[in-house]
Amino acid sequence: MTFLSLLAALLLEQARPPRADGEIHRWFGRFAADMENRLDGGLYQHGIVGWAAVLAPLLVVAAGVHHLLDDFSVVAAWLWSVAVLHLTVGFGRFGHPVNEIQAALRAGDLAAARDRLERWCGEPALYLNANEIARMTIEHGLLAAHRQAFGAIAWFVALGPAGAVLYRGSAMLADQWGPRGQAGTSEFRLFAGRVFSWLDWAPARLTAVTLAIVGNFEDAIYCWREQAAGWTGRAREIIVASAGGALGIVLGGPIQQSGGVQLRPEAGMGDEADADAVESAVRLIWRALTVWMFLIFLVTLAYWLG
Repeated sequence: MTFLSLLAALLLEQARPPRADGEIHRWFGRFAADMENRLDGGLYQHGIVGWAAVLAPLLVVAAGVHHLLDDFSVVAAWLWSVAVLHLTVGFGRFGHPVNEIQAALRAGDLAAARDRLERWCGEPALYLNANEIARMTIEHGLLAAHRQAFGAIAWFVALGPAGAVLYRGSAMLADQWGPRGQAGTSEFRLFAGRVFSWLDWAPARLTAVTLAIVGNFEDAIYCWREQAAGWTGRAREIIVASAGGALGIVLGGPIQQSGGVQLRPEAGMGDEADADAVESAVRLIWRALTVWMFLIFLVTLAYWLG
């Protein structure tokens, strides 16, 4: 039922796309902030307790309800899986802002493109030129696609609905409580970042390999091997470097900020990013999803046939 659950969830998203700031996500953010205020005593052990206090109830519900429904009705358990996937997996959450930024770039409306990028990413974009906007859009789009789709799908295949909740919940906690190694991050926040880096190790590499397969494989693997080590966030930059090589464009690199130039290592190779490159990146992501769905279908079919 794994393939059918994923297919139904993706089709449901196209018909009824969930909002990125929907009530469920706002509730999760408030709940996580409340737990942090209550439990943050500045110690690493407190972070373990806080992480468990936020996610353990959700994991129990996701796994428990699925188990109970599976005993009662296969169809009911399947509907539960589709509902959980609808909340945890989604391409629309990144597709809409990417399309809006791309349209603004094509129209030459840099002000609108900067504004939409800033609202989407939460990072200043006032001084970015068209090339930098395109680069940042592709990078954030790749990361969003990985976290909101590929990573959650990988853990759903491994552990069912609880796996999707575990991955997406851990990603949201890591973002809200502060990424690992961030300046000023308390000991309380470190555990959430470490757990997510463990959970994301295999999915990030699966995503990068798939992007290489559906793009320029040789250049993608070269960029992955030679460039990703120069970045600090290993899993994230493996995906960016692989995608840059697969697309034949340059990502990363310096960008203009209010305090001057922010220096970043380059990823990928080839042409400068532009609106056409943004469109190519979206097509690359959809081709990668098609490969994943095809492979999951084959495994499901083999299981059904015994």
